[in-house]
Amino acid sequence: MNLSQNNLFSKQSFTVIGLMSGTSLDGLDIALCRLSGPGYRDLELIDAKTVPYDNNLKKKLKEAGTLSGHDLLTLHREYGKWTGKQVLVFLKNRQIDIISSHGHTVFHEPHKKMNFQLGDGTMIAATTGITTVSDFRSLDITLGGQGAPLIPIVDRDLFGEYEACVNIGGFANVSLDIDNVRKAWDICPVNTVLNKLAGKLDHEFDKDGNAGRSGKILYNLLLKLEELKYYKESPPKSLGTEWLDKFTWPILENNKYRTEDIMATFYAHASERIAADLNKHHVRSVLFSGGGTKNNYLMSLIKNKFSGTVVIPDEKTIDFKEAVGFAYLGLLRILQRPNCLASVTGARKDSCSGTVSLA
Repeated sequence: MNLSQNNLFSKQSFTVIGLMSGTSLDGLDIALCRLSGPGYRDLELIDAKTVPYDNNLKKKLKEAGTLSGHDLLTLHREYGKWTGKQVLVFLKNRQIDIISSHGHTVFHEPHKKMNFQLGDGTMIAATTGITTVSDFRSLDITLGGQGAPLIPIVDRDLFGEYEACVNIGGFANVSLDIDNVRKAWDICPVNTVLNKLAGKLDHEFDKDGNAGRSGKILYNLLLKLEELKYYKESPPKSLGTEWLDKFTWPILENNKYRTEDIMATFYAHASERIAADLNKHHVRSVLFSGGGTKNNYLMSLIKNKFSGTVVIPDEKTIDFKEAVGFAYLGLLRILQRPNCLASVTGARKDSCSGTVSLA
């Protein structure tokens, strides 16, 4: 659809697709949303779907950080085209205004002002014929921010009835108001670690936390995890796979322990970190979302350690809240409104971030 400046600001509602690919490599989340009302903050989730990655694509995404520059850019275009095709199949000729794509994180090193989101937005736009917003992190990072988390403005505007929002995906992150200012940060790794450990037991993931539940906590490893410097740092702060490789895996990759015991230890660690951050700020009610919310064992540990009320929404919100969030972030970019909060990321100023590819 042609979003000309003449009709852009007179529209009563926008129909937007949000796309999300997380570090846990579950697949591509597609959320079809209608945003309307004052500030376009009334949300209707029309339809949603997760397109699983086949083994070949999953392998490519997992190894993207090791590719040469030429091969990485080739995959960037290839994954963008694949993403565009998945959107067209999903739409079934339904008309929308915008596609908003998070992309797949390959590099996230804000201290070096370096990041890369795989999935070329120009290729998505060219494949679908639909205006596409992508690359939401780069501007904030070049402004001195972490480029993450990006969803807190969504939590504030679309889910403001909750004191805090926690998303448990590859990493867990939290968003809340402190002294009436929105703050957010990555708490700790979760599914990125658990899925890799589950793979050693020939499982794609640890269903209901059964493997971890069967293990015994290794308190020597738990102490090392709890003492990692990141957890003592104040926000703004964020995590990436590079941090995992440098600090977490050297503690966990120890062949003398049973995998189930390592998993039990990591469950104890992740639940403690999540509950501790919430308790520290005296939060009374928290909306949880993301794939980790379906892990009964993990959630039971968090509930036991958290002093407030855990709110678990409907399954679509659990699965697609972040994809919905990027739909909203993309709309804010098109409307030329701030969509990245300096209070969250530590940048010099709020920004209207994202690259727009007009189809």
